Amino acid sequence: MKITAIRSDGVYSKIMGAPKEKKNDIYRYELMMSFQKKWDCYSIPMKAATPNGYDIIMASKMLGLMEPTKIDSSQQENIKLISDETLWAACKESITRALKGFEELGVELPVQEYVFSILLANPESPYIIMNEGYCGDGGIPGFIMAWLTPNEYTIGCLPVALAHEVNHNVRFQFIKWKNDITLGEMMVSEGLAENYATHLFGADKAGPWVTKTDMETLNEYIKPIIREGLSVQGLENLNAYLYGDEMAALQGYPPVGLPYCAGYACGYHLVKHYLKKTGKSIVEATLLPASEILETAEDFWDE
Repeated sequence: MKITAIRSDGVYSKIMGAPKEKKNDIYRYELMMSFQKKWDCYSIPMKAATPNGYDIIMASKMLGLMEPTKIDSSQQENIKLISDETLWAACKESITRALKGFEELGVELPVQEYVFSILLANPESPYIIMNEGYCGDGGIPGFIMAWLTPNEYTIGCLPVALAHEVNHNVRFQFIKWKNDITLGEMMVSEGLAENYATHLFGADKAGPWVTKTDMETLNEYIKPIIREGLSVQGLENLNAYLYGDEMAALQGYPPVGLPYCAGYACGYHLVKHYLKKTGKSIVEATLLPASEILETAEDFWDE
């Protein structure tokens, strides 16, 4: 197995010292090009055919990443923070450990080469603010990334977040992604990922998408709304269920009456319930169809 770090710190330093008109192209071709196959899966071009059209620069902004044109001397300290060799080593070790967790239990991974990077987040992005300064993406097998506003807290959370993304990376090597994915399927996927991260690092390391929801709110308020919406399809319709009304509104999606990351928290506890009920390991569960988990855990909704 080969795991390659795409060192963003050197590229960011180059962007910082470049004229404004050169910054976007350095970002495109020296940092994001390593993830081109990933962006191709999302139909995101490296460069738009027309000025100010949709491309990796616009997509990065929408995801809450720091725009290349804003990488100037004001970002010197943040670039220094993500230049720490121990940070990159810890992140690579987390990804290695998370992948080996499957191999050690006899799972043969079809993908044997992985690239990852640590990117700078836009601290003013509401998406980043709500996620307490960090998040990640591992939905396309072979490609894993996290982005953050660097500080002691977010840097400490990165290895756990990357383990979550590795779980997605492995699951989608066996479970084919569908554009008509249901809320139930998405919720199980996120629940599996966070349970895998806490399996490796401890329940006290769960992300804010779980810890910000208390059990009373989950059982009395969130569960009934999500249960009614389990078969909802289309990412625009799923958004509020997964991320909450506030985040959905920022993207122009319809509200459903739910708080921050309700679907993530619900998925985490649903999968936890399934694991306890069946005695299966999180590794076994990761490779199962969501329908099987939802059917077996049907009694979760009445707890």
